[in-house]
Amino acid sequence: MQEVTVAQLKSDFVFYFPITTRWMDNDMFGHVNNVNYYSYFDTIINQFLIEQGGFEPLTSSQIGFIVESSCRYLSPVSYPEKLVGGLRIGKIGNSSVNYEVGIFKEHGDTASAVGNLTHVFVDRHTHQPTPIKGKMRQAMVSAMVSVED
Repeated sequence: MQEVTVAQLKSDFVFYFPITTRWMDNDMFGHVNNVNYYSYFDTIINQFLIEQGGFEPLTSSQIGFIVESSCRYLSPVSYPEKLVGGLRIGKIGNSSVNYEVGIFKEHGDTASAVGNLTHVFVDRHTHQPTPIKGKMRQAMVSAMVSVED
């Protein structure tokens, strides 16, 4: 199996968003449970789309469906730590985009977790893929990084 290189440093990312951990995020072992990371990823991606891409969750004619996701857990975090989510885009297609999201302790430079997620943008009503255009595409291009081997 070939080792996949993942962005692990805060400086590898383009946009940053604060994350507030909650008491309920911790599991019985005293750290944030793995399922909560996917909630963090979803919040970071949607915050980026709203703030940078002009996405209106309730009214935009185009919506994104997550069609693939994965997470690499690197070190634990716990409530009440303050976190930062970093976002970058590795690839933009006609109607799809691949996000990379890093979860960092507020004052840390190395990721505690890294997620890779793919959105396919579809028409809100027909659910048929539609091209990513305009302000949304411009926002994605601004978060794009060159992924090299």
